[in-house]
Amino acid sequence: MIRSVSRRGLLAGLTGAFTLGRSSLAFATAATDRRFVAITLRGGLDGMALVVPYGDRNLSDLRATLVPPPPGAPNGMLDLDGFFALHPAMIGLHALYRAREAAIVHAVAGPYRNRSHFDAQDFLESGADRRLGSGWLNRLAGLLPKRGESDAAVAVGASVPLLLRGPTPVNNWAPPVWPEPSLDFVTRLVAMHRGDPVTGPAFAAGLRDRGFTAAVLNGVEPPPNAGAFVRLADRAGRLLAAHDGPRLATLDSEGWDTHGGQVARLSFGLRTLDDGLAALKTALGPIWAKTVVLVMSEFGRTARVNGAGGTDHGTGGIALLLGGAVAGGRIIGDWPGLAPGQLFEDRDLRGVTDLRSVAKGIAAAHYNLDQADRALIFPDSGSAGPLTGILRA
Repeated sequence: MIRSVSRRGLLAGLTGAFTLGRSSLAFATAATDRRFVAITLRGGLDGMALVVPYGDRNLSDLRATLVPPPPGAPNGMLDLDGFFALHPAMIGLHALYRAREAAIVHAVAGPYRNRSHFDAQDFLESGADRRLGSGWLNRLAGLLPKRGESDAAVAVGASVPLLLRGPTPVNNWAPPVWPEPSLDFVTRLVAMHRGDPVTGPAFAAGLRDRGFTAAVLNGVEPPPNAGAFVRLADRAGRLLAAHDGPRLATLDSEGWDTHGGQVARLSFGLRTLDDGLAALKTALGPIWAKTVVLVMSEFGRTARVNGAGGTDHGTGGIALLLGGAVAGGRIIGDWPGLAPGQLFEDRDLRGVTDLRSVAKGIAAAHYNLDQADRALIFPDSGSAGPLTGILRA
């Protein structure tokens, strides 16, 4: 069930959605004072670029050109525990980690082993190794007590993401004016038209008129809409902080498919993500203490760098847990290693922790949902038990 929501209803905080660039968010309303935000990084984030296992002696053999300078060096990695370090752009996340308000689940994967964006995103959002008719966050929202008869969720854009589709009623809202396209979308179009003597020059001229300079397309400068996710996160935090506002939210960010030029492209993307997380915390204010944020992507990237200075679709990725309700300051899960015999199919970081276990741990500890409820949210997932101890007692 999908309904539209007015701008007035959005600003009132009853239910809301907001879109900027290729980022989007959706909200669900429930009778609880605890907040939950699910952030999906679409395209397959390179988890080993975000949280670098610099203590693994096989790392440099696989991707030396992708590894930032060591901790302590100019623009060096931000050390976490002597083995893992954050990308230099993640200054805010590093501060949250040191304040024990952020935890990292490395080598995380779903139950699927599929390197197709479309399939993997569907599986990620449905919470299974197959396509379902609803998303796991919609099913979770349906188990929470509602305030009155108001709809439970709202999504933004041309369609409701699978994560929020299902029997729980969902509102849909889109901005009256669509902003600039994402850098990822534009660079793909540039590549398609570059060799055409007619459309190539015309397309390049049009991009220049819209602010997409050669420096932007080559990753030297940020794109015109680089701050979209930050503004989006700020609005999400403000709506979630309202006493009568939403309690569940999803935010989407695209452009994480880094097949080429990964170093430059990720530096901007991760900086924007870090700024957005900081904006979300600031906007939430005191409600941050009751908030859990889950950052996830459909899969990781290959362990080896490719010939274009990037990485291809992989398996093991990363999940971030943030918020005042998180028992942070630690790395969760076993490290599978990067030796040839330890890689999945001799190319990928092996997935050790099931992403459903992370979400189940949140459902159990944050919303006190029992095993039967968790089985409704994630059907056929008996092998993935909930992670325990991830939230503060």
